[in-house]
Amino acid sequence: MDAEFVPILFNTFWALIPPIVAILLALLTKEVYSSLFVGIAVGGVLYTIGNTAPFVHPVMALEHIFQDGIIASLSDSYNVGILVFLVFLGIIVALMNKAGGSAAFGNWASKHVHSRVGSQLATIGLGVLIFIDDYFNCLTVGSVMRPVTDRQKISRAKLAYLIDATAAPICIIAPVSSWAAAVSGFAPEGTNGLMLFIRAIPYNYYALLTILMMILMTVFKLEYGPMARHELNAKNGDIFTVDAPAAKEEETVETKGKVIDLVLPVVILIICCIIGMIYTGGFFGGEIEGNIFQKFITAFSDSDASVGLAYGSFGGIIFTVLLYLIRRVLSFKDCMSCVEEGFKAMVPPISILTLAWSLKAMTDSLGAAEYVANIVDSSKGSFINILPAVIFLIACGLAFATGTSWGTFGILIPITLKAFPLDGSSPLAIICVSACMAGAVCGDHCSPISDTTIMSSAGAQCNHIAHVSTQLPYALTAAAVSFVTYLIAGFVTNAAVSLLIGVVLMVGMVLLLRYVLPNPDSSSLKKKTPTPEKE
Repeated sequence: MDAEFVPILFNTFWALIPPIVAILLALLTKEVYSSLFVGIAVGGVLYTIGNTAPFVHPVMALEHIFQDGIIASLSDSYNVGILVFLVFLGIIVALMNKAGGSAAFGNWASKHVHSRVGSQLATIGLGVLIFIDDYFNCLTVGSVMRPVTDRQKISRAKLAYLIDATAAPICIIAPVSSWAAAVSGFAPEGTNGLMLFIRAIPYNYYALLTILMMILMTVFKLEYGPMARHELNAKNGDIFTVDAPAAKEEETVETKGKVIDLVLPVVILIICCIIGMIYTGGFFGGEIEGNIFQKFITAFSDSDASVGLAYGSFGGIIFTVLLYLIRRVLSFKDCMSCVEEGFKAMVPPISILTLAWSLKAMTDSLGAAEYVANIVDSSKGSFINILPAVIFLIACGLAFATGTSWGTFGILIPITLKAFPLDGSSPLAIICVSACMAGAVCGDHCSPISDTTIMSSAGAQCNHIAHVSTQLPYALTAAAVSFVTYLIAGFVTNAAVSLLIGVVLMVGMVLLLRYVLPNPDSSSLKKKTPTPEKE
């Protein structure tokens, strides 16, 4: 296709129509695959409309959908690295399940975690500890905590929310994470990207307040929206509410498995992933100067997350297989059978990710980034103090529509730093950068086509649309409090004061909801018909 071709609808509101169509269809039909493909098809049609006689060129649209969309997404080296990582991680999870490590941990946890509150706090705690990467976080926390939350009759929708609300939010405030490396890469030339990331942490209200909100809701036993019905059904024995056949399949596990058969592979996997990431950043190459700590930070900032995670997960597979063979909990034949099982388990998230990436390619070709950039640039004016809140909303909308937080702050951070240079002339520079990052995480958290949202559903083995619909009211609550906090921060411009105000607002919001909402055990919340069609 001609590289100089520019569609007539480029850099207009029409660029956001494909993801809007996909999201609305997914929420209405409860079917993700067809909704995403329809969104992609709409993007292909809009790409050609008005440029060829009479209105749409069907061959050109098909070429754009498949060549520039689906095939290009699967040909991208970064995307392939993520898919390889997912497959390897699926194999490790299958190995741990077959060896009985997950069941052993569930038995151990059931003796030490005796309440629904305790199991939810344990899930949050584990999610906070696994801060290196959101994909790794989602699938690892899900596989480890499913047996524990199932025993305490916690719904899979609630588990998916706890996973999702710790994955991206903790990664975006952790200096040693794949997200920190990504943000560092988006910083303008001559700027210390990692220091920019660290300075933005106190202003990342959505991430910080989401974690606080989870803890408060767990302690106060607060549930509202669709989640309240899922939790009530779970207490009555149905942890799914919406049918999830793949999640209900019972697996035969070995009785020789012990807690170490889960804990040790997870620890080694984390270590291997860190080593893999700093290796791709040149840590062992000798080109980086400075002490070990400086070399580590530089290498992590320059790392290729997808390749590093693929290296690390492969190392995790080798270690796990050797561990189980030496301990004789699995035979070599059993270990090899987990390769196929792990790949099969990852087919649904891989399929959704592929379609989500293709949908993003459609929005990129229609100039969604340029359209949003123009909105941000035109927002500067007399209301400059409310610009952090405006940027937060724009980032939310863009991430929600495109399903990518990395792409969102990759678009907005350079634009923001062009408007507010990091030369000390404007106290709003760091606040606006953090608003980009927080809004990107928020929109990503809400979007049904977000890769992290998809991974959270996979980690919890929860119906994806059920996860999206139950999580949305909680995410919007945190977003509303964050928006007000950014309004205040635009005038206060003090990290400690504005964050304290945000914390007070969040605590007040949770207490208010607890006071005004009905008893979560109300019989009116029980499902009347167990069929997913009425969900």
